[in-house]
Amino acid sequence: MLMATTTALLASACSPEQAGCPAIAAVPGVSLTVVRDYVPQVQSLHMKACQDGTCTEGPLELMPGSVSIGDDCNPDAGPDGVCSATASPDGTMLGTLMLERLTESPVDVTVTGMGTDGAALPVRTHTIMPIVSTPYGEQCGKFISAAVNLDDDGLSSRLPEP
Repeated sequence: MLMATTTALLASACSPEQAGCPAIAAVPGVSLTVVRDYVPQVQSLHMKACQDGTCTEGPLELMPGSVSIGDDCNPDAGPDGVCSATASPDGTMLGTLMLERLTESPVDVTVTGMGTDGAALPVRTHTIMPIVSTPYGEQCGKFISAAVNLDDDGLSSRLPEP
């Protein structure tokens, strides 16, 4: 009996520790990127997103988009070294329509808006499949994201940034 108890204690002491999950959550919404070449034509945008029989709509607050530019890392720091990055404007505009919840079901997206010339922009529609990922491992749950691009050709699906 003592042998079995000692073996069980040793086995549990040697098992790998479970890593904690970060206390963050995915934003339930549909994000939109106005591509750089189309930005000069857009004054304002309105989005409607329908999923699982529920529709949400509203104006999009557009903000300048950017890309991250990595700064040099200290090569002596090894693979766990600290690096930094700065944001650099990339000419795009970004907006997000917040939803009550976002599931793995298809989302029907409609975007309307006003052009810089005062005329209505063409009505654009597209059905997207949200993307499911588990960036912190299966034990930490899944993140669901939905995103589209808007350009002269209309709406298209956009993969999340790596």
